[in-house]
Amino acid sequence: MKKFSARAALAAALCLAFAAPNALPARASEGDASSPVAIGATVSDFTLPDAAGRDHALSLVKGPKGTVIIFVSTKCPVSNAYNERMRKLAEEYRAKGVNVIGVNANAPETPDEIKSHAAEQKLSFLILKDAGNKIADRLGASVTPEAFVLDAAGRLVYRGRIDNSRNGDSITNQELRDAIEAVIAGKPVEKPEVRAFGCSIKRAS
Repeated sequence: MKKFSARAALAAALCLAFAAPNALPARASEGDASSPVAIGATVSDFTLPDAAGRDHALSLVKGPKGTVIIFVSTKCPVSNAYNERMRKLAEEYRAKGVNVIGVNANAPETPDEIKSHAAEQKLSFLILKDAGNKIADRLGASVTPEAFVLDAAGRLVYRGRIDNSRNGDSITNQELRDAIEAVIAGKPVEKPEVRAFGCSIKRAS
C-alpha cells in the first residue's frame, strides 16, 4: 500500500510538472490594453471610420515613407493648443511621404463634433473615430495629444509627446519632428519613447 502511494504521488508530481507550462496565462496579443505594441513591433492593419462614417484602413492611408498617428480631442485644452502645430506638421510632411492621421478615442466626443471641430480649426489631415478604444488600447495611448510614429514597414518607432511646450512659447525639444526626420532618413530614432502630457482619454465603459 505504501509502495502504491509513493508511486501515485510521484505520478501526480510529474503530471503537475508537465502541466505547469500549459497552466500559465497565454501571452497577451497585440491589442490587449495590458500589452500595448512595443517599440520595434509591427502595428497590424486596422480600420476605423471618419466623422462621416466612411471606413479607412491603415494600409490604405499610411504614407510611403512613414505614418504618424496622433490621438486628439475636440475639448481637451492641451490638444487644442497643438491644433495649428499639428496642421502645419501634417502639411509639411505629407509632401515628404509621411502621412499624419488623427484618432479621436474619447467616448463623449461624437462624429459630428469631430467634423465641426476639424473644420473650425482647419485640420486638413484625416481624423478617425476609435469608438471602442481598440486602437488606443492597442497602442497604449493614454492622453491627448499623444503621437505614434510608424516607419515605412509599419513598425512602431516612436511614442510620446509632440514637443515640450503646451503653449509653444518655450519649445526646446521637438521629439516628434526628430522621429519623423529619422524615419525619412532611414535612421534609428534617438529617443523612441518620451512621456506625453495632456488630457486623459475618456474611454468607453
